[in-house]
Amino acid sequence: MEKALVLIKPDGVERAVIGKVIAKFEETGLKVVGLKMIKASEKQAGSHYADDKEWLLSVGKKARQSNIEKGIPTTESEMEIGLRIRSLLIKELSKSPIVAMVLEGNAANDVARKLAGSTEPRKADPSTIRGSLSIDTYGAADSGKRPIRNVVHVSENKEAAEKEIKVWFSESEINKYKRCDEDILY
Repeated sequence: MEKALVLIKPDGVERAVIGKVIAKFEETGLKVVGLKMIKASEKQAGSHYADDKEWLLSVGKKARQSNIEKGIPTTESEMEIGLRIRSLLIKELSKSPIVAMVLEGNAANDVARKLAGSTEPRKADPSTIRGSLSIDTYGAADSGKRPIRNVVHVSENKEAAEKEIKVWFSESEINKYKRCDEDILY
């Protein structure tokens, strides 16, 4: 069984959609094995959005490419863009409470990412969390000099989940139990 980390970000908490988000994951068969509401410090949010060169360059490259496609001139390097975006993400994640949860199930990260939908809500399928609970766009986020508000963060893959879970949960906060429908699901 694989574990995934999901954070209901401040925009999801402030809009009171916590129950809807959790229900979407549970209805699919993912098991909630860790759950808590916390106010993240900037340090904790910074640990989540690690100062990783590869990640920063990847984020910067995507943002630069997006600007090129929109015809927006960009003078910042990919690293500078990545650092700027990381700073915005840390500020956003630590501005008000979040709900952190650990989900467990077969291919938990792939399933959770599919349920979350495209990072940009406007492009997300309407049946996904982001597609049904958010209407934000990169354009609106960029003009507001803020990160996109898309309700949830979901681990990118199993390896990322293992690192991210340690930022938000101790081992004693991860529970083991059997859902009554596990024999049917697995």
